[in-house]
Amino acid sequence: MTYTNRKEKIGVVVSNKMDKTVTVLVRQRIKHPVYGKYINLSRKFMAHDEENTCRIGDTISIVETRPMSRNKRWRVKEIIDHAPEAK
Repeated sequence: MTYTNRKEKIGVVVSNKMDKTVTVLVRQRIKHPVYGKYINLSRKFMAHDEENTCRIGDTISIVETRPMSRNKRWRVKEIIDHAPEAK
């Protein structure tokens, strides 16, 4: 049995112009602890895409991994939903 404490996030690919790297936008909705208002937060992560299979608009799952470059600390785990084809 393998047990890991790696973080996992779900986001949308916003850029795939680099070789074997995608930029993923992760959106989060949290409730303010005092005022109770919901706040929309977003953050971009660079993720390693070994086969260059991700396209812009794909919903993917990324998982934490060892540092691969200066900004890249995540890798693509799976593609959850493909973006619709542009016509």
